[in-house]
Amino acid sequence: MSDDPTAERKMQFLFALRSRGVTDRRVLTAMEEIDRGQFVTGHFAQHAYDDTPLPIACGQTISQPSVVAIMTQALDLQPRNKVLEIGTGSGYQAAVLSRLSRRVYTLERHRRLAAAAQKRFEALGLTNVTAMAADGSRGLPDQAPFDRILVTAAAEDPPGPLLAQLRVGGIMIVPVGQSDTVQRLIKVTRGENGFDYDELRQVRFVPLLEGLGQD
Repeated sequence: MSDDPTAERKMQFLFALRSRGVTDRRVLTAMEEIDRGQFVTGHFAQHAYDDTPLPIACGQTISQPSVVAIMTQALDLQPRNKVLEIGTGSGYQAAVLSRLSRRVYTLERHRRLAAAAQKRFEALGLTNVTAMAADGSRGLPDQAPFDRILVTAAAEDPPGPLLAQLRVGGIMIVPVGQSDTVQRLIKVTRGENGFDYDELRQVRFVPLLEGLGQD
């Protein structure tokens, strides 16, 4: 047993991820390297290594680590991938993605959250990830196509503009369902002749909203 309580909590954190089906060594390493404690502030900081969602500003949440890891694992990220994330929040998920891909663009409808996340990325020396205040439902056409797209808010259906910005051979992970019910996490793979859809598990996310938020 370690005499360092933080080290012990991190060991338990990684064990919890493995016990929930996270087996990709690259994902586990990225989750170990990106300290969730850097993304949780105030009196919630003591729960940074708990496998639970936590409130952040603007009525949003930081997802529970096991869901972050499972969604990341489902993306099957490759080192040269260009990734689009919809719903920056605290920036935690985007930071994990940055350890596994070449370039990450993350869109957040709340300017305050986007600015705070960008400061965290810079403080952590994550130079390959950029947070932008934008309407995530429209994607980022100027940088399309993307090898991978990750949506961290629930849509009624996979959004058409995002499907259009996915490269052939690319993968999108998106929660689908009404905001007041349990949603399904869907893996969308774009082929030469269309899209294949696989249901991964049940999840619960805030709804994907159009437009910019009122901070």
